[in-house]
Amino acid sequence: MLLELEDIERARDRIDGRVHVTPMMSSTSLGDELGVRLHLKAELFQKTGSFKPRGVFNKLLSMDPAVRSRGLVSLSAGNHAAALAYGATAVGAKATIVMPASAMRSKVEATSRYGGDVVQTQGSLLESCLALQRERGLALVHPFDDLAVMAGQGTAGIELLGQVPDVEMVVVPVGGGGLISGIAAAVKLQRPSVRVVGVEPEGAAPPFAGEYTYRHVLHFVDEMVRVSDAEIIDAVRVLIQRCKLAAEPSGAAGLAALLSGKAAATAGATVVCVISGGNIGPDVLKHLL
Repeated sequence: MLLELEDIERARDRIDGRVHVTPMMSSTSLGDELGVRLHLKAELFQKTGSFKPRGVFNKLLSMDPAVRSRGLVSLSAGNHAAALAYGATAVGAKATIVMPASAMRSKVEATSRYGGDVVQTQGSLLESCLALQRERGLALVHPFDDLAVMAGQGTAGIELLGQVPDVEMVVVPVGGGGLISGIAAAVKLQRPSVRVVGVEPEGAAPPFAGEYTYRHVLHFVDEMVRVSDAEIIDAVRVLIQRCKLAAEPSGAAGLAALLSGKAAATAGATVVCVISGGNIGPDVLKHLL
């Protein structure tokens, strides 16, 4: 039940033309301060502002069209919601996304703008989502614990190795775990010597770990570290001021681990840090700065 390289390569071919090949940006002065050769994989420039459309498109395009046409449902606090709404509209399907009542207004509006039907709740997202799935006969597109979704996210790992062939360490933000599962599989199946480090925000962990993602992290990831909100905020500021990248807090977690020393690289190593998203509201950005 682990991804194989062929799964990720098929995902790459399947979603080709639907998503961007995101840029790899070097940060020489910041790397010099950290004692490494630093590169930033700018997934915040992906369609809808995060890596999420990679997995969404691979899932939707690998589904039975008849099942897909009956409608889709999922749960998300923001980035997956927007990506699923965008992807569903692009393939001629309708998506309903359950979001928390406390979700950022900008992310709710973006999801609606992309064509999604947003249902907000103060209760359990998962319970509400599964209830809608049963009542309306919808197909569930899980935000992270799905092999097709994970394979789609892994296409960023294939790109990464092509852009920085001599990479020695890859640092990836972790929420639900779909991104790191896919990237770690893509990297380790081609270059087992590359060290893969996952970074989880202390204050924003999801309520549960997925069965598939947990298994992939155990198998492919070398180390998991946690960073504080204060360390993430520092990283957001650094990315804006030094690298001109307006990352959302969760998207800056990888750099927070490097800046704080929690993700320690060998001196002089070539490091790729994934900046996973840039959907930050202006009020939040103003507050952080």
